[in-house]
Amino acid sequence: MDTAELKLMLFRKIDSLDLEKLQEVYGLVENYLNSHIDMEEWSVLSNEQKQGLYDAISEIDKGNWIAHEDVMEKYRKKYSDE
Repeated sequence: MDTAELKLMLFRKIDSLDLEKLQEVYGLVENYLNSHIDMEEWSVLSNEQKQGLYDAISEIDKGNWIAHEDVMEKYRKKYSDE
């Protein structure tokens, strides 16, 4: 498979995604691309900070998370002037 075929296959798969899945894939790609650039930032974190990130990832993997949009909506309703 050459580069053009691979890009076309990726495009077709991505093009068929609904908005939620598309945003998820976008985040994964951004994280992947940024991880190769920002590795030096990881090396300056303390062990406690690294463990906190590992713990957060574990919670997310277990499904224990709330979408940013849901949190924002909750507090917009709570603190709106209405």
